[in-house]
Amino acid sequence: MVLKINQAQDVWKDVGQQVQFTVLKLKRQDPEKERQKIREFADRYQAIIRSLRIRSADLNQQSSLKVTFGFSFQAWTYLFPNAARPKELETYQTLTSDRFTMPATDGDLFFHIRADNEAIVYEAQSQFRHFLKEITTVVDETKGFRYFEGRAIIGFIDGTEAPEAKDAAEYALIGDEDPVFANGSYAFAQKWLHNMEFWDHLKTEQQEKGIGRKKFSDYELDEQDKYHNAHNISSKIEINGQEQKIVRMNVPFSDPAAGKTGTYFIGYARHWKVTKMMLEQMLATSDFLLSFSTIISGQLFFIPSYDLLNQISSGEFK
Repeated sequence: MVLKINQAQDVWKDVGQQVQFTVLKLKRQDPEKERQKIREFADRYQAIIRSLRIRSADLNQQSSLKVTFGFSFQAWTYLFPNAARPKELETYQTLTSDRFTMPATDGDLFFHIRADNEAIVYEAQSQFRHFLKEITTVVDETKGFRYFEGRAIIGFIDGTEAPEAKDAAEYALIGDEDPVFANGSYAFAQKWLHNMEFWDHLKTEQQEKGIGRKKFSDYELDEQDKYHNAHNISSKIEINGQEQKIVRMNVPFSDPAAGKTGTYFIGYARHWKVTKMMLEQMLATSDFLLSFSTIISGQLFFIPSYDLLNQISSGEFK
């Protein structure tokens, strides 16, 4: 099966300059009314994006707007109780080790919006929210930004382990293993708070050993020069000797006056099981990132293709 990347939402594109993540919860007061509203939104959502890309191109010559929208397992089964389900879609459950926890949190609908101009992000989310506010409440809204040189908020170059753009669709999009949901993606969203005072007091050499790379050049350290739980060791997954990849985006966010700074992690994957294995291994090995971080949210969402959104809009999923 050949992936139709033009049918996929923006699940492997660049991180963006201005970013917003929003998680909504359905009110669950009137299933048929909410189902009908979602059907209408599946069409309206695409129209809003087309309109904003035309409008924002006037500012940037070429629109930088990229958006994804998806459903949790609970939302899918509530809205479409008689329809087929993506094979690997499930409700994420809290993962724990003897030292750390990756909590599961609430959420039905998920938006990931990014653009070069904050006004475009604002307008997109405002229009989405206006249409959905009657049937949803806001669980979380996080605004992120591009840090210097596209680095993670802890100062290291981000995305080194992610697949290159030309190969990314293969790792991000569902294929013929689940043909009804082909060109969709599994999105795992997780919000981390960092103890930046602790991190900033570490020597650069300690930070490098904990990440597994040189901070300035991004050169990978030899195995003997890394901590045993260096991040690029803990997060590396192999199945039958073959390394598995997902499309990772680590977006900085901060309320510096309140002393709250962190990373919003979004991982898009063809197979949720790969992302889940990475999370489990990070816990099992006590990934160095966990030593100065607190994870405050986590949930899995399915990002439909545009074809599937059209089927939802036409009432084919019930």
